[in-house]
Amino acid sequence: MNDSRTIRVRFVDRKLYETYLKLKAGKTEEKRLAEYLERAIQDLKKDPFCGIQIPRRLWPKDYVRKYGINNLRKYDLPNGWRLVYTLVGNQIEIVSILLEWFKHKEYEKRFHYKVR
Repeated sequence: MNDSRTIRVRFVDRKLYETYLKLKAGKTEEKRLAEYLERAIQDLKKDPFCGIQIPRRLWPKDYVRKYGINNLRKYDLPNGWRLVYTLVGNQIEIVSILLEWFKHKEYEKRFHYKVR
């Protein structure tokens, strides 16, 4: 990304960050998911716009109500996992705020995609 702004990645709240830390200390599958998330965090630090923009009509109402978002993006993780985040920023910095991660099936359900 060719931008002089500072780029940061943050978890939406302490609870989500603690969940991430538990994954890092967990069993094999949990550690693997933590590695996927770490890779996503590093990618977002290089380019906050690397995820796919989610159309507004698909945004869960509770995201808008709870977080007051005005944009929403997803980052596809390996093995069918999805990371959902929003961006906030100004002329000085861009912050990717991690909101949630889940399996693809849960993602489809949350975003009301037609499940076959």
